[in-house]
Amino acid sequence: MLLSMLQVALGGAIGSVLRFVSVQVVGAPLATLVVNILGSFAIGAIFVLMDGRAGWQLFLMTGVLGGFTTFSAFSLDTLKLVQSGQYLTAMAYVMGTVALSLIAVALGVALAKGIQ
Repeated sequence: MLLSMLQVALGGAIGSVLRFVSVQVVGAPLATLVVNILGSFAIGAIFVLMDGRAGWQLFLMTGVLGGFTTFSAFSLDTLKLVQSGQYLTAMAYVMGTVALSLIAVALGVALAKGIQ
């Protein structure tokens, strides 16, 4: 159990720093959108490629991607857009994030199955 917690903690630290840098470089909410799409693609691929490798799944999926992607930042970015009266942008952001993230996870799975 302790090893599993360390794997998740280390991965989470790495993912959180990657998200922080992404937001600093690109800016919110675009960075959050891109992070969620990339994270969705990566989790699909890792799900297939790391099947049966619990340690790597904990580190990469729960840790790195758990720290990298974030629904809470997405929700806050959406609320800020709504509060500032940018209703169309907020709607496009929500729809784009959900649709593109679902497409990305499906592509990640498909690509990873093709690699196996």
